[in-house]
Amino acid sequence: MCGRFTQERPTSELAEIFEAEDLAAQSGGRFNVAPTGDAAVVVQREERRAIKAYRWGLIPHWAENARVGTRMFNARAETLATSPVFREAFRKRRCLVPVDSFYEWRRDGKVRQPFRIIRTDGRPLALAGLWAGWRDPETDEVRRTFTIVTTTPNDLMRPIHDRMPVVIPREAWDRWLDPALPDPGELNGLLVPAPDGELELYPVSRAVNDVRNDGPGLIAEVEIADPGAGGGLSRPLRDSDDLGLL
Repeated sequence: MCGRFTQERPTSELAEIFEAEDLAAQSGGRFNVAPTGDAAVVVQREERRAIKAYRWGLIPHWAENARVGTRMFNARAETLATSPVFREAFRKRRCLVPVDSFYEWRRDGKVRQPFRIIRTDGRPLALAGLWAGWRDPETDEVRRTFTIVTTTPNDLMRPIHDRMPVVIPREAWDRWLDPALPDPGELNGLLVPAPDGELELYPVSRAVNDVRNDGPGLIAEVEIADPGAGGGLSRPLRDSDDLGLL
């Protein structure tokens, strides 16, 4: 699952990283992006690649109203090719969602403890996404929306959650974005957990649980009680760490 992320870099910087035009003109500094809000995505049509602002929560073109988008913020990798909601987008309208980090929650009794997940090298994560256009029958406005593709967890994420977003490696960005790819089945090999050692995580304040909260304080590491030893976590965790207590 991926239900919250950060976009800390301005879209002008993302445009350089992804070799795209900046058509979103966002200043960055977003530390609690949530479904139904707008976010920067990388899209491509023929030879033109751009950073644009789309709404998070995919609304298929045939939907009667926009409410369906509130439930479609994630798409399971295992059913992309068969799902009536996502299969057309998987064939023709793939995007990348550039994030500096994403959050996931571990339940400790009645407490939901958030963790921030980042790349070990500090570079942005390019999450696999799909997008769609939907025309509002009441206003005739065309809305562009997206969803994030999820897969099974890697060793780092498994103690936290049973799903994680698909991370597209740099060498596969062009293939994932190519709308003319004749057989999307070629992309199935990308719909896998991130490699061990690529990510790390650490606990952050539960203030991130409230979508009304924002700001750099949300990504500051906090110490939490270790249910197995009564201590705290004082450094980021990596795939190679023993996570048995998580």
